[in-house]
Amino acid sequence: MKKAPIWISYDLNVRGDYHGIYEWLDDHDAKECGDSTAFLRYEYKSDFINEIKKDLSDNIDLSKRDRIYLIWMQDDEIRGRFLFGKRKASPWKGYGSKDSEFDEDF
Repeated sequence: MKKAPIWISYDLNVRGDYHGIYEWLDDHDAKECGDSTAFLRYEYKSDFINEIKKDLSDNIDLSKRDRIYLIWMQDDEIRGRFLFGKRKASPWKGYGSKDSEFDEDF
């Protein structure tokens, strides 16, 4: 068995299976890292991504709106991807002080 150090960020809807994900995180000795984020060392045999995705889906009742994002190291690079769900618009978009890239006066 191999162990991969990973961070998991989860965004479950209001009726999400928090009991299921909390039980899964506790069973894997996860450490809390802020709101809806945890660190753990995940044991796997050979196909890390597919194994963790199957493990999560077997133990958590996920809906279409639920999102789980995985962050890990691979070949000395930080990698990340959604195991479930997809990226949505950032709530901070437009708050920054950057000037527009284009002249808006035509």
